[in-house]
Formats: sequence, structure tokens, C-alpha cells
Amino acid sequence: MHTDAAVLSVTSAPFGTLPDGSAVTAYTLANRHGMRVKLLDLGAIISEVHVPDRNGKMADVVLGFDSVAPYLANKAFLGALIGRFGNRIARGQFSLDGKDYQLAINNAPNHLHGGEQGFHQVLWRAEPFETAEAVGVTLTRSSPDGEDGYPGKLEVSVVYELNNDNALSLRYHAVTDQATPINLTNHSYFNLAGQGDILSHEIVINADRYTPVDAGSIPTGELAEVAGTPFDLRAATAIGAGLAAQHPQIAIGRGYDHNFVLNKQAGQPLNLAALVREPQSGRVMQVYTEEPGVQFYSGNFLDGSAQGKGITHTHRSAFCLETQHFPDSPNHPHFPDSILRPGQEYRTVTVYRFSAE
Repeated sequence: MHTDAAVLSVTSAPFGTLPDGSAVTAYTLANRHGMRVKLLDLGAIISEVHVPDRNGKMADVVLGFDSVAPYLANKAFLGALIGRFGNRIARGQFSLDGKDYQLAINNAPNHLHGGEQGFHQVLWRAEPFETAEAVGVTLTRSSPDGEDGYPGKLEVSVVYELNNDNALSLRYHAVTDQATPINLTNHSYFNLAGQGDILSHEIVINADRYTPVDAGSIPTGELAEVAGTPFDLRAATAIGAGLAAQHPQIAIGRGYDHNFVLNKQAGQPLNLAALVREPQSGRVMQVYTEEPGVQFYSGNFLDGSAQGKGITHTHRSAFCLETQHFPDSPNHPHFPDSILRPGQEYRTVTVYRFSAE
């Protein structure tokens, strides 16, 4: 239960060591309402998010692990910052300025979420901070030219900040010395009940269109209307109801694993991309972003083989809302441009705001 004694704070504690002996540190952000977020400098991972229900009872609403080792074998990318390029690139290949590039194939036959190492498996430099109304951690790293096959040296940072409005903001920034694709996101798995499945969670996604995929989960290039399909989530829909629909795209992904083309809200610096409500607890999560798309993933490949923080990661036990540029963008010229060039700055903001009703 939150109490009047709750204060705005950021603290750190050891979380374990990497095989090379490097120390991993956990940072805990807390606000005046008792909301707590735990971050790791390993993979810039969000490992815990504790938020109140309608009665003030707290629950941890993200999947995660208790120790370093499972994160190093983290095929599901739990909670991690994803880079250089979130989502899939077909066959790991793209051409840029007349040169062909081959990336690692780690989701055969495609490249997924930055490759075998990616940003999710490396140690970031962390600097905690406090202001009058928020606390956070700034995480930075230098990605060398050729890392995971990507061109250019990329200087990248992300600021995780928790305020007293129960909003967790993620502010990404990068510069490069060569043209390179970039598509940073966070891969947290949410369950607003804290346990059980997500089938009764009600979701709204502010999108008139989505990007259908082929059998390898690569966009066909079409920007298809959601109307008349299980992808019409413009009004609150139980996740389970959409999954039960007989639709070829649902069959391909074994559920939702699709990019939604977000509607632009005029005059708003951040779009309300999605809203999820869990009826029993009353917990609500709103996702705001500057990104043109969001990947909705319904935990299709969670199979019960992993466990962390006392929770077994069973089928449909969590969902993801990954704000992003569209999958395979370097190979689709009509998709929003995902190439960062020297002299440009990559900046994008996503906010996860929690409440209860």
C-alpha cells in the first residue's frame, strides 16, 4: 500500500556479475505515490514496475528475472532496450547509399532486435539523477562501427525518468559518424494483474491501419485497413476476443505480433498510441509516443520454460507494446525513414503512464 511516507528517490544496489567479472547494478526509482521501477545497467533493462490497483494494492506488472544469468540467455528480450534496430530485417540484408550489408541471422531466416548481442546484452554506463518532480537514470554507450554488422559508430543514450504522475518516460538520443539504420525501443512484457493470463485485458490502439506480414513475419509493404478485422482495436477489445478470431494474420503470428500505423493527433507532442485496462484490478496503462508505429505482441512464444520473480512465463501471460518505426523499414522506401546520418540527431520519446479506476 502506498503511504504518506513515500518519497521521490533513486537508489542503487548490486545485482550480480557478468561472466567477465563486470558488476551489474540495479537502480530503483520511487515516487511519492509508492510507484517503483527497477532498472539494470545490463541491457538498460526494466526489471520491475510496481503500481497500485484501485484499492492501492501494489503489484509488479512486468516480467523479469531475479538474477543476471537468465537475462544473458534472454531469448524473449524481457524488459530490454532494443537496438540498433527493433523488430525484423528481412534476411538480415539491406542496401544503403549503394552498399549492401549483411546482419546476423538470429531469427531464421531474418535479423531480429539488433542481432546476437544487440543492445540488450551489453553493459551501459549509468548516471542516476533527481529533480524536484522526478527521478531517473541516464544510460549511455558507444556502439562501434560494425557492431552486429551495422555501419558507423553510434553514440546512444536513453533517459528513464519516473515522475509523481505515475508516468515512466523513455527518452532516446543517438548520433552517428556514418549513415545507419536505427530503431530503438523497449521490450517490456506487461501484465496489469501481476499474474495469470492477459486474455481479459482490454486494449485500445489508435490506428486505422496496420502492416500485414508474410509467413516469416516480414511486412508485405501494404498499409492495410484495420476495419472489419481483429486488428480494429480502436474501441476497447478484450485481447482474448481478438486472439479467438479466425484470421490469416493471427494464424501467421500465432496471435498478435504486428505493427500498427499510429494515427497522428494534431497539436499533440506525443500521440496516445495505446491504452490497456485490466478489469479486476482497475489498473490502466497509457502509452504515448512520438514514433509512427507500435508493435503489439500477445506473448505468443512464452511457453512456461522460463521463470522469474516467482512467476512462470506461460503462454499469453504478458503482452508488449513496442513503440517503433516499422519492421524492415530499410527495405521499404515508402515506410517512415529509419536512416540516421552524420550531422543529424535521433531523438524520440515514449511514455508509459499508469493509473487505476
